Amino acid sequence: MKMNEKRDQFLKKYSGIMDTHNRIPLDLYERYNVKRGLRNSDGTGVLVGLTEIGDVHGYIMEEGDKIPVEGVLRYRGIDVKELSKGFQQEKRFGFEETIFLLLFGYLPSSEELSNFNEQIGDFRELPDQFTEDMILKAPSNNIMNKLARSVLAAYSFDDYAEDISVWNMLRQSVKLIAQLPTMAAYAYQAKAYYYMGKSLFIHKPDPSLSTAENLLLMIRPNRKYKDIEAEILDLSLVLHAEHGGGNNSAFSTHVVSSSGTDTYSAIAAAIGSLKGPLHGGANIQVARMMDDIKKHVSDWKSDKEISEYVTKILMKDAFDKKGLIYGMGHAVYTLSDPRAEILKEKARELAASSDRMDEFCLFEKIENLVPGIFQKLKNNDKPLCANVDFYSGFVYSILNIPEDLYTPIFAIARIPGWCAHRVEEIVSGGRIIRPAYKSVSPRVPYSSLKNRG
Repeated sequence: MKMNEKRDQFLKKYSGIMDTHNRIPLDLYERYNVKRGLRNSDGTGVLVGLTEIGDVHGYIMEEGDKIPVEGVLRYRGIDVKELSKGFQQEKRFGFEETIFLLLFGYLPSSEELSNFNEQIGDFRELPDQFTEDMILKAPSNNIMNKLARSVLAAYSFDDYAEDISVWNMLRQSVKLIAQLPTMAAYAYQAKAYYYMGKSLFIHKPDPSLSTAENLLLMIRPNRKYKDIEAEILDLSLVLHAEHGGGNNSAFSTHVVSSSGTDTYSAIAAAIGSLKGPLHGGANIQVARMMDDIKKHVSDWKSDKEISEYVTKILMKDAFDKKGLIYGMGHAVYTLSDPRAEILKEKARELAASSDRMDEFCLFEKIENLVPGIFQKLKNNDKPLCANVDFYSGFVYSILNIPEDLYTPIFAIARIPGWCAHRVEEIVSGGRIIRPAYKSVSPRVPYSSLKNRG
């Protein structure tokens, strides 16, 4: 839709006024002890709930002091490193058993996993006319928005959409988990056709294949992929599947679910949250930031030249001028992010086998240099580690996955965690989430229309 010049001039005229009337002085947050971002002054999160699904461990508190430690991520009590090592050593895909673990609370037996895989496979295809009416007739330039719309549209195809019994939420969850990769693949194909002038390919999912295999099959024109590509994509899905109840999208799921609304509304809200560049959208921002660094740093081996340009980014003089090094730092992890550590090793292996080792070394140099630069500029000795977004985009690029799909892949991976948190909120929450906001506006008497300036 083209912008209406007359209408938009009217709105732009008042945008400055709107900005002024919505800008709250920072000192008021301190005066009223407001936990901005639901974080305490020491950087720890405000405790607002309990969960048995995911455990994100990045520091310990000792006599009021925050002590940095190596990061650990657990799914239902199981260390994600051990989980990943287990299925990789057995040379099989792990995402489906991770879904089972997150939903049901334990690792499945061989028979349970086989039956569960069959159930997911049966759900992968979209309803009749869904692809044409909901995706192809209304393509979007942003696949995350198309995913949210598709999830909301799925409501109309469910005769029991409002039923929030546990069994029905489970049915809806498994169906959405199975169909989200199909929705994402078709949304990408629609964008490629309508916005990028490419040919349109709509491949049906194969119910006998894993989530990773199906996604690659549906986004490739020739349906072909290498085993190693599917294995690494599967690993990435596992590493992104869950991250505790406090991450922005999972918390969004809790907040929306606490109102008693339907599954489709809750998951669409989570997708909207994940889209943001400070959450799941950070993987695309990392890719764009690195492209910018490559253009402006002539010698990728020079610590001095890299440091100078990174300093410009932090000083808001380069890249998007927001002063952020995307992919560096985390709200919980301090010394390390276990997901980033695993992906980094895969990135190293892939780079070595695809003649992109110089690029990997640039990533590694930036990872090593940023903490020192940050401490020097901000006079802050807070530990700063690479998070999962720092290397994920690089891995996807080597796997020849389009940038448009980086954040949707995050959503495909994270929806099992969202669904588990939704059920947990409905079963155990019991109260609508309603924190307090203090009004700090002055009291103003009403004036009649004729007396206004």
